[in-house]
Amino acid sequence: MKKYNYSLIIGLVLTGALLLFALIGQFWTPYSITETNVALKNAAPSMAHLMGCDNLGRDILSRVMNGCGTTFLVAVLTVAIGCVFGVIFGALTGFYGGRLDRVIMRLNDILLSFPSVLLVLIFISVIGKGKYNIVLALGILFIPSFVRMVRSEVIRYKEQEFVKSAKVLGAGNLRIIFVHILPNLTVSMLTTAAIGFNNAVLAEASMSYLGLGVQPPEPSLGRMLSEAQGYVFNAPWYAIWPGVVIVLIILGFSLISEGLRKMTES
Repeated sequence: MKKYNYSLIIGLVLTGALLLFALIGQFWTPYSITETNVALKNAAPSMAHLMGCDNLGRDILSRVMNGCGTTFLVAVLTVAIGCVFGVIFGALTGFYGGRLDRVIMRLNDILLSFPSVLLVLIFISVIGKGKYNIVLALGILFIPSFVRMVRSEVIRYKEQEFVKSAKVLGAGNLRIIFVHILPNLTVSMLTTAAIGFNNAVLAEASMSYLGLGVQPPEPSLGRMLSEAQGYVFNAPWYAIWPGVVIVLIILGFSLISEGLRKMTES
């Protein structure tokens, strides 16, 4: 009997639905994301405004749709920076070892020894607030996790017979690393990326909540939670919907990472 990887299937379906929701929000929303209407201030959910309105009378569904896309964009770019540089540094230090290994791993240890939130705050204080500054700061902090994973896997694979055979056939070191070894790390890299995506979503939401990430009037799920904290009792829907979307994004990628982990164990 065929055994299905339900964690991976459910995670992909949920994440795909949220990604479609976010993509639609970049090109179309029921209402303008910046248009205010004092008459609809903190209006409850209705047929006209399915998720209600915020403290400025803006449609929450429209802002959640657009803000979800912002969250995905920040998380994708953050993980991409961490993955690209982490894979390159991890592969080179794992394959060559020696002084290069010692230098890169010491830098890696230094980055990992500081609380990530503190380092982000330091970066932001230097380069300033904003969506892409958050991407840069978080991307740098995500490099060490990819370096450690790739380095350990490359060390394990570089003594395998297929690598020795490639050397005998005259393949250069870079070809061996990027053509023969790294493709075997695909599942491990995807698992690390899925976990990193979750961390990036939470970090972006936290920084935007503190007012250091996405800046008004552009919507962000974390920013919406910050704006909603003063209206929890008289307009709870203002905080509920952004929070629900964040939880669903985290759940989707957690299921994907769990499904990928099962694949590596089977």
